[in-house]
Amino acid sequence: MPQSSPRTGHCLCGAVTFTAASADNDLNACHCGMCRRWSGGPFMALSCGSEVDFAGEENITVFDSLDWAERGFCKQCGSHLFYRLKDSAEMEIPVGLFEDNSEDINFKQQVFIDRKPNYYSFADQTETMTEQQIIEKYAL
Repeated sequence: MPQSSPRTGHCLCGAVTFTAASADNDLNACHCGMCRRWSGGPFMALSCGSEVDFAGEENITVFDSLDWAERGFCKQCGSHLFYRLKDSAEMEIPVGLFEDNSEDINFKQQVFIDRKPNYYSFADQTETMTEQQIIEKYAL
């Protein structure tokens, strides 16, 4: 199980701030088409469980992106705030939103690796999962 610790962060304009009670130290990247369209590249995030406290919630808009998941944005600046599973409320939060404490973050895994386009790649060696492996693991 990855190490986790409390982490704080905010959107670009500061209208939304948050504290994640137990954000993983392991960084994940998703290469699925939806995440790439949403973020303009791979979605790079830390798993934060469901215990995330937001301040400035009136500035959060939620987009119902899948039957099982939704994505949150800041209404003011458009920052991507989270990818949240509906059933468990577990969140993936973009790594760039966290305060600078990157010395303990480890690039761990890439998912939908078979959907990654050829125009970029990472030098780090990570665990990988294909679309089919994700479907089987999470019974999607």
